[in-house]
Parts: sequence; C-alpha cells; structure tokens
Amino acid sequence: MAQAAQAPSGTRDFLADEVRRRKAAFATVSEVFERYGFDPLETPAFERLEVVTGKYGEEASQLLFKILRRGVHEASGKPDLALRYDHTVPLARVIGTHGAALPSPFKRYAIGPVWRADRPQEGRFREFVQCDIDTVGSTSPIADAEIVCALADGLEALGVERFRFLVNSREALRGLLEVYDIEASIGDGVLATLDKLDKIGTQAVAKELVDDRGLEMSVAERLAEDLAADDPGLIRAKLAASERGQKGMAEVDRLLELTAELGERIVFAPRMVRGLDYYTGAIYEVVAEGFPGAIAAGGRYDGLVATLGGPDMPACGGSIGIERILAIQGAKEIEAAGLDVALTVLGGEVELMSLAGRLRSRGLRVGTYLGSSGKLGKQIQWANARNARFTVLYGPDEQAVGEVTIRDMRSGDQTRVPVGEAPDHLARGVRD
Repeated sequence: MAQAAQAPSGTRDFLADEVRRRKAAFATVSEVFERYGFDPLETPAFERLEVVTGKYGEEASQLLFKILRRGVHEASGKPDLALRYDHTVPLARVIGTHGAALPSPFKRYAIGPVWRADRPQEGRFREFVQCDIDTVGSTSPIADAEIVCALADGLEALGVERFRFLVNSREALRGLLEVYDIEASIGDGVLATLDKLDKIGTQAVAKELVDDRGLEMSVAERLAEDLAADDPGLIRAKLAASERGQKGMAEVDRLLELTAELGERIVFAPRMVRGLDYYTGAIYEVVAEGFPGAIAAGGRYDGLVATLGGPDMPACGGSIGIERILAIQGAKEIEAAGLDVALTVLGGEVELMSLAGRLRSRGLRVGTYLGSSGKLGKQIQWANARNARFTVLYGPDEQAVGEVTIRDMRSGDQTRVPVGEAPDHLARGVRD
C-alpha cells in the first residue's frame, strides 16, 4: 500500500463493527459514571501551550504534540498550542475559567481522544481515547473512594473480572525520600525514576538515580531495592520515622477502609509511584489478569487548578484505559452487526421506499439493494453478506397481489404477507 494511503503512524481507522463496539463501551462507562452523579464535560482538542507546559513531569512533557503558529506568524516556526495530552489539565483550566458558574464540588466525566507524541508500537498509539472521572472542590476522602468505586464498577461493566487496585500516596513516597535524606528539590526527579521500576528493573533504576539524579550509589541501591521488594511491612516501618510519611500512610489506610467492599481487589503497594508531577495525595493503578500494564489509574491532585490561574482547590480523579481493554477484548470473536431487514429490488421501487420508511420508523435497521444486477441470486448473496435477519422479496408476482415474500435468513423459511402487514410482521420477527 502506498505510504500516502495509510493512516498516520500511531493512529487507526475503525470500520463499522469496531466503531459500534467502541461506542457501546463508551456508553457503558458513561452510564456507570452518571450513576455516581458525575456530569459530562467536553473541552477543545487543543489548549494553549502555556496551559499544559510543566504540568506532566519532565518525560511526559516531551510527548506533547505542539502546534506551530499559523497564518502570518507561521514563519516564526514557534508553537503556541498543543493537542490535549489528557483530560485532567483541561478540567483544571475549565475550573479556572468557569468556576463561579459551576456547582461545588464539581463532579464531571470526560470521554474523548487525547494525543501523545510517543513512539508508536504494539498497543501504544499517538491518538487514543481516555475515560476520565474527577471531583473538584472536596477534601473528603469519600471523594477519592467514590472515584475508586466508580472505576471498579466501570471495569466490571466492561467485562474485566480479575483486577486489583494498587494504592500508594505521594505523601508517603515523599516521606520515604525524607527517610533516605534525599533533598526535596530533586524529589520529583527521583520519583520519576522510581516509576520505571517495572519497566527497566532495580539495577537500571539505581544507576539512573546516581547518574541523572545525583544520589550516592549506596542510597540509590537501598531505595530501589526496598521499593522493588514491594513489602508493605518494611515500608510502613521505615515511614514511622517521618511525620510526612505517616500522614501518607493514613491517606492510604483511610482509602482502603472506605473501599473495603472491594475486598482483595484493593491493596497497599509501596512500589507504585505514578510519575505525573501534579499528584499530591493518594494514588493508584489498576492491573488485571490478561492485560499488559495498568488498565486504570488516578489519585488526588490538590493545587493543580491554582497553577492555571484559578482558585486553590482540592481535586481527585481517575481514568480507565479503555483502549487497552478494547484491544484485548477485540482479539476475541466479535459478532458482526447486520441488517434487520434487507430489501431486494425487483421492481416496485416506490412501494419499497415507502416500506423501508415504515420499517425504519419502528427502529429496524434496513438496507436496500443498490447494485446493478437484477438477478435475485446476486441480491440474496448481498443480503447474506450484510448478515441480514430477514430478506424481503417484492417481485412481479408479489406486486400483482399486493404482497411481499419474507425470507428468514436463519431457517430459510419463506412467508407471504400483505404489504401493509409487513412492518408488524418483521418487527415481531426481529424482536423474537
């Protein structure tokens, strides 16, 4: 295939059945979020560059899709906009813009595409959909627990069964850095490196902590090894020496307590870091059997709204990685959506158009043969290819007596009915 005929690298075309499957999944998640009292919000596909710059951490910021100035400013070669990286920063910007007109706390969900200038590979795209849910304006730990429960219900509704929330706290992690005498000024960078434990391993993380973050090798190795052990008891014992660490553990324990109904589906996981800089409190990722990487994540991000010129407001939220879920589920057989009724064309076009309108008014999915062949065999082949439940024949014999022949495409049985009774007959057949 010629290069110009392919979709841009890191993007995909979705054909009919896949589009329907995706829309059904989005609708499923929306229904769950609505049950929790969250309202939908849509924001532009791009934001001003200054709005998103510096909000995602050093590595994530390199993945912003920047848009060059346009028109008379195009020759400058400088960007002033960026495609939406996630739904969280746009939410914070909306709060800063429309805060006075919004309820408090503000509970919203957003389902739509985001863009990242990542290196495309299997399962990783430059354009993909995120399903976000957030509460702005509440410090209550119930707000965090509500987000977790909504995400859990959403995953169940999508058919994900064996999943687990891995919970930690940015305060606990910062307290751990205090225990290791790591300066606060380099804390974000250290945490960004520790977030790579699952990707590059303990030794590589320790080396980066030394080479890029300036830690002593002995400190780097102990820190990396302690977190990699993922031993809750060990980390709890170390955090006992840090007031900040104890506060963080209290956040973790309170979240576990409020979501106790999830049972073993939610646990304290010391090695779970979450590299985005805007998180301030409890954080979590969701892993599931049969799915690579995290399929959902979130946490508390108090203060982000203030960085965008709005009031200093608490906030928390989470996101379902629906693309990963759809990709795994897509590997299973998908039943193609077909027509409820296929109308062959053997004359009597005016009557057929009228019949098609009456069938569609009853909610049936109807297709009319548009090919050039007048042969019935060809038209039946077309109906089969469209996975039609019923096919309607309205040839010269039927036209002469004001009837149609209805063929059941599953059994092959045929029934003659008056044209005027065909809509009721077909509607009953489709429902049955």
